[in-house]
Amino acid sequence: MRAIKLLHLITAGLLLNSCAGQGTNVRIIADHGGTKVRVVNGNNEKTRRNAPFKEAPAPLRVGPTQRPYTVGGHKYYPIPSAWGFEQTGIASWYGRNFHGKKTSNGETYNMYAMTAAHKTLPINTMLLVKNLDNGNEAVVRVNDRGPFVQGRIIDMSYAGAKKLGYADKGTARVRITALAEAEKRRKPGATIRLKPHPDFDSGEFFVQIGAFRSRDNATKLTHTMLSWGRKAVIRKGIFKEKPIFRVQVRAGKSLKKARHTERALENSGFPTAFVIAR
Repeated sequence: MRAIKLLHLITAGLLLNSCAGQGTNVRIIADHGGTKVRVVNGNNEKTRRNAPFKEAPAPLRVGPTQRPYTVGGHKYYPIPSAWGFEQTGIASWYGRNFHGKKTSNGETYNMYAMTAAHKTLPINTMLLVKNLDNGNEAVVRVNDRGPFVQGRIIDMSYAGAKKLGYADKGTARVRITALAEAEKRRKPGATIRLKPHPDFDSGEFFVQIGAFRSRDNATKLTHTMLSWGRKAVIRKGIFKEKPIFRVQVRAGKSLKKARHTERALENSGFPTAFVIAR
């Protein structure tokens, strides 16, 4: 009887988890859970959040003819692939229901600003987002976490979705590429040096396995995880104007390791599990 109740509890959590987000997901070497993700750091395939800055063995450089993306008077360039981050998949957007509310980093969300939510990338990462259906491009800054649903990797602001041309559709196929700010050139035509950027594999990672309207149900699931030898936490959020309690299992400080935990939980009865960074 207890096993049946637990099955019902998990099933309810998975159903709510599958719809408890706004989001959109977005070249990879591995196709995981319907979302293509390719993150490379050195020679290892990886992915990340608010971690310390790292520097490449030598200053990263791009050719003098590389096209820059200028935002607020600062020039940004795609990070060379050996140290960069690139994803392709589905993007969505979130707007009026969240306008004026706090984002994950404490900012006030502005649906008319060029920002986005991402599950694992460091907060304040600058991204080039390209709509693969119409070729439109936009540069946004990551200032929030989400989307809280498997199969989507980025939630654009309304302004970002409008510039990409999918605000009316709701979702679009996109490619996202991490950008780094350029240092000032010492002389015209010189090779462009990039400033240090965050380590995309380092951070504080969790795997979300369920979302509930009832805190009691969320607590029961954390106890189940503890009996399995896994520590879980409950994160309170708001979904459709009502509280929601998300159960997230601690998954370490390496995104690569967190992906292994994600797969293990998927194979243990949580098919909608996904990695999220603090």
